[in-house]
Amino acid sequence: MSDVDTLDGARTWWVPAVTAPMRDWAGMPGCRRGARFLIDEESLRPARDNYPLFENRIDCLQWIMAHRTALVRTAPDANVAPVSLAHWLLGIEG
Repeated sequence: MSDVDTLDGARTWWVPAVTAPMRDWAGMPGCRRGARFLIDEESLRPARDNYPLFENRIDCLQWIMAHRTALVRTAPDANVAPVSLAHWLLGIEG
């Protein structure tokens, strides 16, 4: 069972996400333009797993701001933003 399967569906969870601004983006070499990624909690690099979960948008945004220096380095030229995990999984935002 994945971590997503264990989440309470009645709650909104927030995660830091990023969209590749160009093909073969330095943050994720080999990706296509517009590819969506979450941010790995440990490496602070674009990834699809091991992401931090937050109970509200403000906490997620504070985490992003606290790590902004590293995120500029690991996700260059892209905007890391808090998004609803459910919406991200459905492709509605990200």
